[in-house]
Amino acid sequence: MAPTGFKRWIVVITTVSAAILELIDTSIVNVGLTQMAGNLGVTIEDISWVVTAYAIANVIIIPMTGFLQNYFGRKTYYIASIILFTIASYFCGIADDLWTLVAFRFLQGIGGGALLSTSQGIMYDAFPPNQRAIASAVFGMGIVMGPTLGPTLGGFIIDNYHWSWMFFINVPIGILAVFLCSTFVEKMPNEFNIDRSKIKIDQLGILLLAVGIGSLQYVLERGEADDWFDDSAILYLTVAAAISIPLFLWWELKTDSPVMDLRVVKNQNLAIGSILVFIIGYGLFTSILLFPLFAQRIVGYTATKTGNILIPGGAVALIMFPVVGRSLASGVSPRLFAILGYLAFILFCFMMSNLDADAGERDFTWALLVRGAGLAMINAPLINQSISTLKPQELPTGIAFTNMVRQLGGAFGVAITNTYIAQRTAVHRSDLVSNLQAGDPVTTDRLNAMAQSLASRGMNALDAVSGAYRNLDAIVSKQSLMISYLDTFRLAGLFFVITLPLLFLMKNKKMDAATAKAAADAAH
Repeated sequence: MAPTGFKRWIVVITTVSAAILELIDTSIVNVGLTQMAGNLGVTIEDISWVVTAYAIANVIIIPMTGFLQNYFGRKTYYIASIILFTIASYFCGIADDLWTLVAFRFLQGIGGGALLSTSQGIMYDAFPPNQRAIASAVFGMGIVMGPTLGPTLGGFIIDNYHWSWMFFINVPIGILAVFLCSTFVEKMPNEFNIDRSKIKIDQLGILLLAVGIGSLQYVLERGEADDWFDDSAILYLTVAAAISIPLFLWWELKTDSPVMDLRVVKNQNLAIGSILVFIIGYGLFTSILLFPLFAQRIVGYTATKTGNILIPGGAVALIMFPVVGRSLASGVSPRLFAILGYLAFILFCFMMSNLDADAGERDFTWALLVRGAGLAMINAPLINQSISTLKPQELPTGIAFTNMVRQLGGAFGVAITNTYIAQRTAVHRSDLVSNLQAGDPVTTDRLNAMAQSLASRGMNALDAVSGAYRNLDAIVSKQSLMISYLDTFRLAGLFFVITLPLLFLMKNKKMDAATAKAAADAAH
């Protein structure tokens, strides 16, 4: 029986908070990497391991949550994961060298991997079958708000406190979540007296999954920074992923007790929905990466101001999620919302691609409002539609698979964004420099004006000329970087345009009460 009244909303607040914690920690450290590198005495390339370690652990554990919940019991596994996440957060905060921080960041990712998918199942259990769409919408708020709040919260902490508070802030929330889960979350009937001797452990499947997906995540996260296949580790791990992932797929389809039953991917809605969820993960994480870079490196905003600009878009998403949920519950087609959400995200990408260094808060705010509305309309409807035609026993794997695909989409987005920016910046710099010819009147006048400006501030003539050339070089670099950001927003919009027709290939089926209840009982 679903909890009611006060108890239901305690469960809702607890599970959504846990999911937001997990998602915040995928992005919160991004704005603090420079300060962390300086404090620990390492390079920016080295400190990026803090991001990579968490992402690798996350993407390995997410597809295994279904098996782990069956083996340990959902409530036990959930509480243990929160405890691990909380303890690892504390030790991340007190780490005084890079590799200690990376090790505990990996453990934090192991614990955090369960918070997203297991929270989803517990959340669904808090609502009766006819209100599952509302549950999806409420949970969807966490999916969108987490990556959005990450840079905002991280920017505030970095500008006002020590970077360690990005981790310490998890500790009291984690302790409270453990208490509330222990008190208010009830065990399902199948969680009592679990006979683990009858549960076969797919050891080979787990090994192939960890090696294959972990290697792929590493390649996507580190490829651009390490010059891709010029780096031996990237090359070896690409080979490892290329071997392990096909073997994993073959083994999971062959064995009788798979850690992840991939036969469900034959379902048309889930297969198509997974592609679309992958693109959403790409768009969500790419936009959250690109906007702060544009605002801070091109326009010159502080981390705090950049984070504050994200708030109105997040507020729109918060307002719209319940509206979308109630509309789905009343019978409005999920496909309609998904199409509108897709179109809104396309509009957001092309709005951002038309900005320049003179863009103001209003320009960013309008674009981010469109993004917030789009994400509110696409997340819950698309996930519901993806699993709507699955059999009850297939739902755990289907939901775990979509969660994994969304994370991989985000990793792909970060990888392709970093690579594309580097390539396009080089192209645009070459194009701009080719227009700066020696003896060109416009170029000469610009250099003379800059030299005179420097000389008027007390610099000698020779240094003023050298300074003018350095300033011109900085202007060219900034301009080429800005144009590459605009190109990258266009590329993200193009991915959405290309995949939009797939929405029309999904079967437009509303989940019946029995399937919705099974989704609640089995969702991971």
